[in-house]
Amino acid sequence: MPFEVVGLIIWQFSLLKLSINVRLDKFICESTPLTRSLAKKALHRGDITCDGIVVKDSGFKVTEGMRVCLEGEPIALVGVRYLMLNKPVDTICSTIDETYPSVLSLVDVPKPETLHIAGRLDADTTGLVLITTDGQWSHKITSPKKECGKRYLVQLAEPVDAGLIAIFAAGVELRGEDGLTKPALLEIIEPQLVRLTITEGKYHQVKRMFAAVGNHVQGLHRESVGQIELDPALALGEWRYLTPEEIASV
Repeated sequence: MPFEVVGLIIWQFSLLKLSINVRLDKFICESTPLTRSLAKKALHRGDITCDGIVVKDSGFKVTEGMRVCLEGEPIALVGVRYLMLNKPVDTICSTIDETYPSVLSLVDVPKPETLHIAGRLDADTTGLVLITTDGQWSHKITSPKKECGKRYLVQLAEPVDAGLIAIFAAGVELRGEDGLTKPALLEIIEPQLVRLTITEGKYHQVKRMFAAVGNHVQGLHRESVGQIELDPALALGEWRYLTPEEIASV
C-alpha cells in the first residue's frame, strides 16, 4: 500500500474521532487556511453547507459523518499526522525559517503550521527527522526519561580504538555539564567511521562527546530513532508518512 494512502487512512480515522460535536467555525479553521474571522464571514455569506443545507450559525455542531462544503467543495479535518524526513544539510529543525530554511518548508501537506519536530538536528547534520502533530507521541521520543535510542553514523577527524567503546558505555563528562552522559553504545566500522547510539538529546551532544575525548566530528547522519529506521528510499529532502507499525513502535 502506498505511504500516501496509509497517511490518508490515518487522517480518515482521526476525522471520525475529531468531528464529533465540533463547532462549525472551529471545523472550518482546522480544515482550511481560513482564520476564525474569515470563517465567520464565509458563514454569513452562505458559503458553507452541511449535508447540503446552508448553515450560517458559527456554533452549529458538526457531527460524525456529516458532509461539510465550502463553496461547494468538501472540506475535512486534517487529523493527527506522523511523518519522517531525510534532512539535508543547511536546513534547521525549527518551525520558522531563520539563517537556513526550516525542514518544514520541505513538507507539502495541508495545515503545515500545526506540525512540530520531534527532536532536533544541527544545520550541518543529515538524516532522520520525525514530524508530527501528536504532542504525547513526540514527548516519548524527546524525553530523556523514556530513553529512546537515537543512532548516528559519525565521520571523525582522527582514528579511534576499541578502548573508546568502554569509555562511552560508562558515560562521558561534557564541558559545562554536571555528571556524565548516559551510557552510549559505540560501534567502530572503520578507524574514522563509527555508529553511536545515545538516549539523550543534549545540545550538540554527539559532537561534544567526541570533543571530550580529543576528536572532532566531520560528518553526522542520524539513521534511526527508537525502532524507526530512516527509509533508504528517501533521498535527501524527501519525506513520507509513517506506517501504523512505525507509529506504534514509539
